[in-house]
Amino acid sequence: MNGGGSEEAAEAVAAAPVPLEWKFAQVFGERTAGEEVQEVDIISAIEFDRTGDHLATGDRGGRVVLFERTDKRDHGGNRRDLERMDFPIIRHPEFRYKTEFQSHEPEFDYLKSLEIEEKINKIRWCQAANGALFLLSTNDKTIKFWKVHEKKVKKICDMNVDPAKAAGNGPVVGPSIPTSSKPYTANGGCLDKPLGLSNDFSFPLGGVSSLHLPVVLTSSEISLVPRCRRIYAHAHDYHINSISNNSDGETFISADDLRINLWNLEISNQSFNIVDVKPANMEDLTEVITSAEFHPTHCNILAYSSSRGSIRLVDMRQSALCDSHSKLFEEQEVPGSRSFFTEIIASISDIKFAKDGRYILSRDYMTLKLWDINMDSGPVSSFQVHENLRPKLCDLYENDSIFDKFECCLSGDGLRVATGSYSNLFRVFGCSEGSTEATTLEASKNPMRKQVQTPSRPSRSLGTLSHGFRRGADTSGVDTNGNAFDFTTKLLHLAWHPTENSLACAASNSLYMYYA
Repeated sequence: MNGGGSEEAAEAVAAAPVPLEWKFAQVFGERTAGEEVQEVDIISAIEFDRTGDHLATGDRGGRVVLFERTDKRDHGGNRRDLERMDFPIIRHPEFRYKTEFQSHEPEFDYLKSLEIEEKINKIRWCQAANGALFLLSTNDKTIKFWKVHEKKVKKICDMNVDPAKAAGNGPVVGPSIPTSSKPYTANGGCLDKPLGLSNDFSFPLGGVSSLHLPVVLTSSEISLVPRCRRIYAHAHDYHINSISNNSDGETFISADDLRINLWNLEISNQSFNIVDVKPANMEDLTEVITSAEFHPTHCNILAYSSSRGSIRLVDMRQSALCDSHSKLFEEQEVPGSRSFFTEIIASISDIKFAKDGRYILSRDYMTLKLWDINMDSGPVSSFQVHENLRPKLCDLYENDSIFDKFECCLSGDGLRVATGSYSNLFRVFGCSEGSTEATTLEASKNPMRKQVQTPSRPSRSLGTLSHGFRRGADTSGVDTNGNAFDFTTKLLHLAWHPTENSLACAASNSLYMYYA
């Protein structure tokens, strides 16, 4: 029987996908050596749309910048012609700057004497319609619904006013009435006549019949117009940490430390409180909500994480106020391992559903965990991101780095997960059966430089759930280049393309893009 088990393990390793080789694609906002980064330029949110053809970033200055994919347009022709080609089309993912707009401005709450900064906390794309893009953006208190659409520029020509007389009104295109030696005002009035009604009438030589209406021409020039459609405000007493679209295309949720509200996209003055963890006495408060996400296909299911390292699955069909959860996912504490930092590093900073909705990926300070929503006894897989920092938790606490909130993401096929670390490093793990992939990359033009693949035990199948779970690979040494970790350069935000192996990462004010 042991021989059969070893054969199965060997087959699993052989069937595991080959680790990806990541290559640099693009960078936007790259810093030059010694350049000082402005606080308002630091990227605070990244999100691909559902198709992957558009990418949005938000920064601490309240701006939203949109990028669009361009490489798909280079391979024209119909499907039959493309199939006839005797070589595969290798598409290098390329994006270009599309537009940007000021989403939020700094505000001041006079009732609470509280400054509300303009930093964009989250961006979520909504369903596109009629060639227009729609997205939600939020700062600490206010959510906004934006529409970005193309508009053809219109120009006015064939005016009846002489350009020389209408200099104060801007340039005029097209023919006009004959000029005269008499002095005129900027609006065409004659100065050598006394002021009166007659001064307003100056007929051309051809008579009244020569007068004509100005012509409005639609030029081929196109401008992108962002417009704020709705503002969802005054619904959160605490800072908003999450927004998530529902699969029904009509509603979304917003979450703060103690409450989750349900909104209709069309109604901005009313929301429904569906989760409330605020105790009657605030001294009894033991945990807060850290992240919330709708299920990708079931419009009645959502998950939210807490500062104690637990994830709760909620079914909105059960009751109007979803204080009781359907399932609770948490890892049992190892006896004797508790310390002062245990609860701090257990706090989950981000959760993401897999594309099929079967798995939930969570990120706490030290690890990535993959959970099966059908098994609440423990995580399916656990990946250690920077285990070598555990002896330095005291220093991390002193400089507040231990409270950094790292995001996580899954590939569209569900075979890999990724998250960020310090020194502008990010890690990619394979989570399929037999995978040993545990790659460390740097957010630079050479992501693989001096990087060494750290060996790890193969992960087991996601379908084999009865044998515990696998621990991910540890990083050895201070960092992969042998340097001390730089806690001031942290890679908090990243996003995985929904259909391809392409990653977008935010390193301070720079947006790096990679493909494999």
